Amino acid sequence: MGYNYPKEIAIYFRDSGLIKGSMPVSRFMVLAILGGAFISLGGLLTVIVAGGIPGIGAENPGLIKLVAGALFPVGLIMVAVSGADLFTSDCTAMTLPYLQKQISIKTLIKVWVLSYLFNFVGAQLIAYVFVAETGLLYGDSLEYLYNYTDKKMNQDFLSVFIKGVGANWLVCLGMWQGYAAKDVVGKCIGIWIPVMIFVTLGFEHSIANMFFIPTAIYMGSSITWGEFIINNLIPATIGNIIGGVVFVACAYWFVYMRENKPQSEK
Repeated sequence: MGYNYPKEIAIYFRDSGLIKGSMPVSRFMVLAILGGAFISLGGLLTVIVAGGIPGIGAENPGLIKLVAGALFPVGLIMVAVSGADLFTSDCTAMTLPYLQKQISIKTLIKVWVLSYLFNFVGAQLIAYVFVAETGLLYGDSLEYLYNYTDKKMNQDFLSVFIKGVGANWLVCLGMWQGYAAKDVVGKCIGIWIPVMIFVTLGFEHSIANMFFIPTAIYMGSSITWGEFIINNLIPATIGNIIGGVVFVACAYWFVYMRENKPQSEK
């Protein structure tokens, strides 16, 4: 068989959560920093390439969104293939063993919090050190970033929340499909398709936004940190949690992992 069945995928995804839950904090922190950095590198690639073709964007705005969508998944592919850690995929990875009663809620929350905080550190490493301090973004690419982040900020709480749900439904589905593959090429394709869709549609990914919006701030945008956290990061994060927990972890746990009780026990 050329790929893993869904029930096998559920077990692999669950096992990844068990490994993270038992990993020493120092090692996990390093993986989380790398995860935030890799996602940010994917984001940086989209800004440089999509922002570098403004003429095409003026005539074909949908094509620019597709270009960004096609490029951004390289970040998640690097996370998955290299074994780095990402908060948004942990929403599924940690929920599966919790539903199986193999880890405590304390362990789940510990992993989520550490992953989130150190993904942020990794994102700032790229945003500040590799972009703001080097002048890597300028001209049309910088203008693209300003416009892109302004649109992210000019949304109401509910819109960002719903887009956050959609983003992590697709991100965790991408990781799910990555576990289906038995080779690196299959893993890349499995991850690429759902992530391409979420970026092209303009959904909100909290860790990606930890790169995009702070980079704009470092590069002179009028957005404040308070506005970023309250108007975007909080609703996107809540939505991401719902998307990964409910639409992937709970759905597939119910279908493939939930033990049915005998009739006499019902």
